[in-house]
Amino acid sequence: MNDAPDFDAARSSALARYRALFDTIDDGFCIIEFFDGPHGPLSDYVHIEANSGYERHTGIRDVVGKTLRDIDPTEADRWLDLYGAVLRTGTPARFERYFLTARRHIEVSAARVEPQSLRQVSVLFRDISARRKAEEERDRAAASLRALNETLEQRVAERTAELMRAEEQLRQAQKMEAVGQLTGGLAHDFNNLLAGVSGSLQLLSIRLSQGRIADVDKYVVAAQGAVRRAAGLTHRLLAFSRRQTLDPRPTDVNALVNGMTDLIQRTVGPGIRVEAVGATGSWPALVDSGQLENALLNLCINARDAMPDGGRITIETANKWIDRYAARTLDMPEGQFLSLCVTDTGTGMTRDVMAKAFDPFFTTKPIGMGTGLGLSMIYGFAKQSGGQVRIYSEVGQGTTVCIYLPRFYGDADGEAAHHASPPISSTEAGETVLIVDDEPSVRMLVTDVLEEAGYAVIEAADSIAGLKLLQSNVRIDLLISDVGLPGGMNGRQMADAARQARPGLKVLFITGYAENSVIGHGQLEPGMQVLTKPFAIETLAARVRQLIQG
Repeated sequence: MNDAPDFDAARSSALARYRALFDTIDDGFCIIEFFDGPHGPLSDYVHIEANSGYERHTGIRDVVGKTLRDIDPTEADRWLDLYGAVLRTGTPARFERYFLTARRHIEVSAARVEPQSLRQVSVLFRDISARRKAEEERDRAAASLRALNETLEQRVAERTAELMRAEEQLRQAQKMEAVGQLTGGLAHDFNNLLAGVSGSLQLLSIRLSQGRIADVDKYVVAAQGAVRRAAGLTHRLLAFSRRQTLDPRPTDVNALVNGMTDLIQRTVGPGIRVEAVGATGSWPALVDSGQLENALLNLCINARDAMPDGGRITIETANKWIDRYAARTLDMPEGQFLSLCVTDTGTGMTRDVMAKAFDPFFTTKPIGMGTGLGLSMIYGFAKQSGGQVRIYSEVGQGTTVCIYLPRFYGDADGEAAHHASPPISSTEAGETVLIVDDEPSVRMLVTDVLEEAGYAVIEAADSIAGLKLLQSNVRIDLLISDVGLPGGMNGRQMADAARQARPGLKVLFITGYAENSVIGHGQLEPGMQVLTKPFAIETLAARVRQLIQG
């Protein structure tokens, strides 16, 4: 009898601990018990147990003692189906539901309380709002990523097009800046030259009208000097634009350098030592040797100006194999080249100066000390010759400029002998020259020079008239033609057509500037030569005599 109070006390203590745990767990929990109602067997249930978490998760207060049909009559049948299946089968159920009153996503777990005869089901409510929010954010991110991937190619294409447009605008701006610089420099130099020519001619006219013939010569000399300087300026501009008329021949560059060393030493002065280092077994280069000499001298003068306190100039040649990678790096074709490099121990160049070094009229020299066309002329000459020119420099260490020239596969000496000039002799009777040029002043000048030399001269103003004469029976020993002609044919096309009827016709092209492709990329056929305007009358007469006799 004395054990009963102890048992009741233990049971009360256990129930108290269970209740404390039951009420303190975060999850909501309840036990429902089915009963037979007005709607039939097991047609309703009542909440017989619920902890405080139940209200937090469902938003329903004081649920103990309330029936389903009291709480949610509209959804009662659906809840009865869910929990009734758990009661009948004993199979636990788990599902998710959004409780509007609590504004939470809840995961609901239901299990039958054994034995089945109790007609009870335990229900656990777990808040999964944070998880659902994370899942929704993940799904949104995944959807955004899918959309991003789907439009990535299009956006890359749009961005690429945008960058290309920006790059093209930059190139156009740089091009216009270069054109402005070129135009300004050209106008300045030519206005100076025209002032010298115009002033000399005006004073020449005044002195002749006054009968003061003794003063005539100095004005003639001044005008001729200005014309020569203008011709040199246009020559450098054409070299820069790769439009000069070249005469590429197989050339021994080592021999060319050795032949110029004394001239270069005298030009740079005694304070600078000039060294020539020729590669053993160097290849011949296919190049206009006269233009290469000008380029070499120009580079050495630039080197001298970079060493005001003296120093050393080294001229080197080397055989170069340019592979695909080097060709991309140097912006030139693959193949075998001869390099001609000039190195100084001078002040060097900054990156900004190197980037503009080949621009026409760009110079770092004081006003009046340089035209700014030297390196641009060398660049154009190298590119037109099928090669390249590159600058390597460090401030305070010096500069190296390398010209890359295409290799010639053959014997330079034999080729040079083949092109040797024949001796000039007197005119033979009856020799006739046809002049085709659309500029009347040029035709007049050439006609007067040749008639004074004893030639018979025929004139034509366009390619149609010229070709008619060439296809006639008139004697023509030499054709002198401009390259750019009206009449539907250029000078080269007219000469080629004429050679169908006159296979041995000698041809001298005279041109202010010619597309190299029109001339034949420098590879003229035998019996054809080129003379660049303006030219000295002695040079014209000698070239005519050489061709006719050859």
